[in-house]
Amino acid sequence: MSTSLSSTALPRTTVRTGALALVAALALSACGAAPDDSATAAGGGKSAATATSAADFGGMDKLVAAAKNEGKLQAIALPRDWANYGALIDGFQKKYGIKIVVENPDGSSQDEINAVTSRKGQDRAPDVLDLGSSFALSAAQQGLLAPYKVQAFADIPEGQKDPKGRWYNDYGGYISIGCDAKRVKECPKTFADLLKPKYKGQVALNGNPTKSGSAFGGVYAAALASGGSFDDIQPGLDFFSKLKKNGNYTPVESTPATVEKGETPISIDWDYLNAGYADQFKSKGVDWQVAVPADGQFSQFYSQAINKDAPNPATARLWQEYLYSAEGQNLWLKGYARPALMPAMEKAGTLDATAAAKLPKVSGTPTFPTEEQQNKAKTVLGQGWAKAVSG
Repeated sequence: MSTSLSSTALPRTTVRTGALALVAALALSACGAAPDDSATAAGGGKSAATATSAADFGGMDKLVAAAKNEGKLQAIALPRDWANYGALIDGFQKKYGIKIVVENPDGSSQDEINAVTSRKGQDRAPDVLDLGSSFALSAAQQGLLAPYKVQAFADIPEGQKDPKGRWYNDYGGYISIGCDAKRVKECPKTFADLLKPKYKGQVALNGNPTKSGSAFGGVYAAALASGGSFDDIQPGLDFFSKLKKNGNYTPVESTPATVEKGETPISIDWDYLNAGYADQFKSKGVDWQVAVPADGQFSQFYSQAINKDAPNPATARLWQEYLYSAEGQNLWLKGYARPALMPAMEKAGTLDATAAAKLPKVSGTPTFPTEEQQNKAKTVLGQGWAKAVSG
């Protein structure tokens, strides 16, 4: 297919969904109460916490003013080297003069939800979330997210947004196989390749699939490569069980640091992350090659959301507006991620064509699991993953 993803993407994942176990609230001591909603007033007598669009503030200028009055954004689980988030964070801070604090940058989608539930009413709760689709669906079902429609909401493809505006896809990609060509003589190109004895102790995931969107996608892709379907992720668990039994799977969570150390020379991860690592590693003498496996082509988007109890509600909404501006979308694209507004931006002529041309090549038209299929997959994973890779 072309470099852009189909406009009929899944109703939000990573990855992200309802079959998630209920999050247990952690007994953390409060570090101060969250600001009163009325402290950041929106237009029309509404508080920023209940504003569902920039119009509720009286327009973008007033939204910006309200956000600057708050002066801070609490973010979580946003690594600077993930989909070019470093440039997005820097761009927002420079444009608005508002500081972004990122807690637990390498955290998972589940960690984000845990932080929301355990810190409700605290000023250290996250304002915004970047969740795997299934986790965004779950958070919405739990009543954790604030409805807010960015100005570009209508341009976000159908199926890639919650009709109420509680979440909307931001960027996506394909599961890929990254490989250190200097440590691995012949890099694998397919899931079938990964079972070969020569890859003993070398194959890793980016996290635990019951908590991580990228790892969840990796298991789903393995299922598609092994006779499974969106309705049947079990072959994916069986694949990793085989990988574990033959000694090829390593439980080490793959990160840029583990790759550099040679601990995870083969990593199953999103193509935009692996492609970004390839650039990052060049100066460090690592020849990182990336392949989208033809036998397990699986695509998903992550989703943006606002914490219903965000301590900085105006800034949370301004962050979303920035991410869904042409500037924000093109910065994700420069990080090899396919932004949700890519089809609309292509038509409008606002897409960075040079960055789009550098995306990892894929073929065919992507399809996506439904909410029900994701729920079922999350349940099967939750019940069987530990057993599949134990021993």
